[in-house]
Amino acid sequence: MEVAGIDIIVKKSDRKTVSIFVERDGTVSALVPNSLETDAIKEVLASKSYQIHKNLAEWKQLNERHVLREYVSGQSFLYLGRNYRLKLVDNTLGELVFKQNTFFMGREEISNGDLYFTNFYKQKLINRLKTLVPIYESRLGVKATDYKVMELQNRWASCTKKGTINFHWKGALAPVDVLHYIVAHELAHILHMNHTTAFWNEVDKVVPNYSESLNWLKYNGAGMTL
Repeated sequence: MEVAGIDIIVKKSDRKTVSIFVERDGTVSALVPNSLETDAIKEVLASKSYQIHKNLAEWKQLNERHVLREYVSGQSFLYLGRNYRLKLVDNTLGELVFKQNTFFMGREEISNGDLYFTNFYKQKLINRLKTLVPIYESRLGVKATDYKVMELQNRWASCTKKGTINFHWKGALAPVDVLHYIVAHELAHILHMNHTTAFWNEVDKVVPNYSESLNWLKYNGAGMTL
């Protein structure tokens, strides 16, 4: 749907309010109540056009931080909020190796670079989630049906209505404090599916400084790439 010169992806759901998001790839999406007809949706979105344009301008500014990385010795890659250098070696390693604060990859294996790094981040994140998820389940008094690590495109994580939590493997690039926030945020959705005041109150109870993590993701998210 085009509103005020902006293409907006509209999704209906069982909700009472309209929420608009600028996704990490710059697309704009809106979650609207099932009861709203097309004309009413356009009217609501048009009333918010100034804010949407403002958010898009901010997104463009933030994405100037995007980093184009290459698989060459000396290139830095994020892991748990810090940058570590890559060193290419003559040996065939069959995977990405991290030791002594350095990433190692076979010189003849750089065509597998994306796969090696993705697999590394996935495994490291899974290992941390095994500890973090039970901690925040206990603190929030909830229980996730299941949790997985995968490619989520424009979300750091998501929670289904059935209580399954999906985490983006890029969570392993974020600082540990930010990862704590991501886990708490998604588990709090088991109690409140929408971002209501009640939802944020639950997050605040277990991560009192969550605004710092929100800001970190906001300003560094564009650089969390391979």
